[in-house]
Amino acid sequence: MDWNGTEQSTQSDDQHTESSECVDARNTSDADKAENQVVNISLCGSTPLLWRASDIRLCREEVGVIGNLVGSLARQPRQNVRLGRPLEILQEEAQLLVETGKATTVRHKELYENKESRSKAFGLYKARLEQSYKEQRALALEDKKAVLQRVMEEKQNDYKGNEGAEQAVRERLESLEKSFSFPRSAMAVQLCTARAGFSHCPEEHAFLAAEWPMPRDKHSETRFQVYKDLRRKGFYLTAAGKFGGDYLVYPGDPLRFHAHFIALCLPMDEKLPVYDLLAIARLGSNVKKTVLLCSPQYSRDRVEETEVEVVYSSLQWSGIV
Repeated sequence: MDWNGTEQSTQSDDQHTESSECVDARNTSDADKAENQVVNISLCGSTPLLWRASDIRLCREEVGVIGNLVGSLARQPRQNVRLGRPLEILQEEAQLLVETGKATTVRHKELYENKESRSKAFGLYKARLEQSYKEQRALALEDKKAVLQRVMEEKQNDYKGNEGAEQAVRERLESLEKSFSFPRSAMAVQLCTARAGFSHCPEEHAFLAAEWPMPRDKHSETRFQVYKDLRRKGFYLTAAGKFGGDYLVYPGDPLRFHAHFIALCLPMDEKLPVYDLLAIARLGSNVKKTVLLCSPQYSRDRVEETEVEVVYSSLQWSGIV
């Protein structure tokens, strides 16, 4: 009896050890996969977009890139309260991802080198658009018929002796097929944002093909240096256009924390008027945030300015006594 109990305990311990080893191996493989995964950044003009759900999750959990969802949902394409993919990110976020080797840009221009392929893709797109219009027109007609049918049934129940009203509704229902019009302006265009492996269709390849928008002015370079330094310090950043600054700075994930700072990126040699300082300081006080003036400082004796020191100055409105 004791021997059997000992044997069962040994078997359960072996099974527990094997399951633990499987879980550890699975976690290790998932960590290696996340570490080796390269994010694909698609460009719409100069706007960086993330389309794949795995890329969005990796950027938020591992890199700290937040962004904003700007796509429509498949089941509710016309509402704008809850949005879906793609995720629009800042140019500074995209540039830092590419610079650190964690992302690459998507280019498919080789598919459209000749005019024949472009015209063929355009014709296919027009054919799909026309087919979608016919399907939506048929659905709208069915909805209209259902409404008239319901009205006719209500007339029959309410006015059993009034045959004139019932006849008028019946005639309108019969003539609806010929007189019904569905304007093309009311047509809903569905963007296909979820596919197995996200293999773009031909028209999406041409739409997403774009050159990488490298910063060409001094302000863009200043923003990028400030963003890179704050991310290196562990802060999370989002756009702060509605607060009059460049970035909102969070101590952690924005789902768990409120922003503590409004970052305003300024070159070291740029002069800022006093009334602008007072306006941004008072705005920060009204929204209970500290204003940060962020200015990159380059070393004069360095040939390649790869590492820069960012000088931070905080502003708080204390009122006039």
